[in-house]
Amino acid sequence: MDYNKPPEIAKAMVAAGTMKCGLGPLPLLWRGALAGAYLGVATSMAVTAAVQTGLPIVGAVIFPFGLCLVILLGTELLTGSFALLPCAAVEGKPGCGWGVVLVNWGWVFVGNLIGSVVYAALFAMSASMTGAVEISAVGAKIAAIAEAKTIAYAAHGGEGMATVFVKAILCNWLVSLAVVVSFATTSLASKMLAIWGPVMLFFSQGYEHAIVNMFMIPAGMMLGANVSVGDWWVWNQIPVTIGNLVGGLFFTGWAIYLTHRPPKEA
Repeated sequence: MDYNKPPEIAKAMVAAGTMKCGLGPLPLLWRGALAGAYLGVATSMAVTAAVQTGLPIVGAVIFPFGLCLVILLGTELLTGSFALLPCAAVEGKPGCGWGVVLVNWGWVFVGNLIGSVVYAALFAMSASMTGAVEISAVGAKIAAIAEAKTIAYAAHGGEGMATVFVKAILCNWLVSLAVVVSFATTSLASKMLAIWGPVMLFFSQGYEHAIVNMFMIPAGMMLGANVSVGDWWVWNQIPVTIGNLVGGLFFTGWAIYLTHRPPKEA
């Protein structure tokens, strides 16, 4: 039967984290850039579908294909690594100390940022005929979303900061869950289905994902959003990244690994 039970999933989490710890800066940057771009494309398509149909849920149904590409093509996504690498560190795998984990996360963060911003620039050019025509309806919607993800939180001060942080925790609880549950099967169709559910749940509820926002907010800024670089980082990117870390590490990674890991051999 094409189903790995939870203890086997826990083993796969450790194996995946160990493999990722062994990657050098260049593959982490390249794979990270690809992952950022894939999620950017999926996000722009989801917004396009929502604008064209008037039904945001349609965009949520489409978006998970981006994470399918990320996982199936073996690229590097920071939010998934938040759940996997700490399992290898706790298991005591060689070459997976906490220093290695932090350096790995740093390179993947930079790679995700590069890929996301490059695609954001290309998308902004396509949405405005390189600035020669009025911004498209999809571009205007992305600009509005960028403001909702930054200055709308800033307007509420501490309450806004707490909200964006909690939404980031909830987001990566689900996104990292999709990464982990993909280990439950080796079938292509089954993997995609396993990924689809949790990701659709996150996107449909408007939770905050650090890598999605690396595309959404810069793209919105390029398309006229009233958002500064400071607004982006202070009111979204930094708290969302930290919240995603909490959600991925505690709610999914360690929660599943520590529950189902097999006892160590004497």
